[in-house]
Amino acid sequence: MNIVFMGTPDFAVESLRRIYESGHNIKAVVSQPDRKAGRGMNIIPTPVKEYALSKGITVYQTEKIRKDKELIEKIKELKPDVIVVVAFGQILSQEILDIPQYGSINVHGSLLPKYRGAAPIQWSIINGDNVTGITTMYMDAGMDTGDMIQKYEINIEENDTYGTLYEKMKILGGKAIVETLEKVADGTVQRKKQPDEYSIAKMIEKEMGEIDWNKSSKDIRNLIRGFNPMPGAYTILKDNTKMKVWMAEFSDIVAENEVAPGTFIIADSKRGLFVKTGDGVLELTEIQMPNLKRMSAKEYLRGHTI
Repeated sequence: MNIVFMGTPDFAVESLRRIYESGHNIKAVVSQPDRKAGRGMNIIPTPVKEYALSKGITVYQTEKIRKDKELIEKIKELKPDVIVVVAFGQILSQEILDIPQYGSINVHGSLLPKYRGAAPIQWSIINGDNVTGITTMYMDAGMDTGDMIQKYEINIEENDTYGTLYEKMKILGGKAIVETLEKVADGTVQRKKQPDEYSIAKMIEKEMGEIDWNKSSKDIRNLIRGFNPMPGAYTILKDNTKMKVWMAEFSDIVAENEVAPGTFIIADSKRGLFVKTGDGVLELTEIQMPNLKRMSAKEYLRGHTI
């Protein structure tokens, strides 16, 4: 099939790669503009653009595709059978969605209708879910509201972080879109409307990562996992130092009832770093202090005190 692919981050690259290797004719790729990144603030091409150019695929970039009349006309001229959208980062107008003969298809990182919105992978971990997955769906003008095509489940392991689950979901998304396109091509697609009840995975803000030690050990650990590797969960120490917490484990240490949540009950280079929570104790196994690299709490405590 003739396909126009829209995507931006490395999450979308796996889907683009699988489509390319499956023999579909990718007429063009549309991606967000290149951005400045890194310490040198150099302009870095989007991962999708980088892959597309390596395969000789035409790339268009736009800040707001809804208002980019010239690009919309170019897409119409390409006459795609399908537009595939994976983590593109922009909302498409109905005019664009109506261009392809067989519709516009999205790869979404949750089991819809749960977690419509910007950050479904992170919220599935933060909320302590055991299962998540990929949904392929026909797009409409709403936010992740279109008819569902197929769902692919994946277990969330106890030690999964946002980073590890992201990698698993990226691979699953590539598998899902190729199988979905096969069904579109042979006419066996079955559309299923989404139920009225749904949840929203709102955009993650840095401030959401501040740990509330009054919460349960499980909830705190889930927050830490969901914010690893970005943007990072953190706590503010008494001297106003911002300490990032990258990994934590449950502990069977019992703290006295009168000890307030958020109190370090052990801070020792041999035993580790343990903090009182709302219902128990967590061991903070990997931390990061300002201007230092990530390291084990024990390593940090060899040369510092908390």
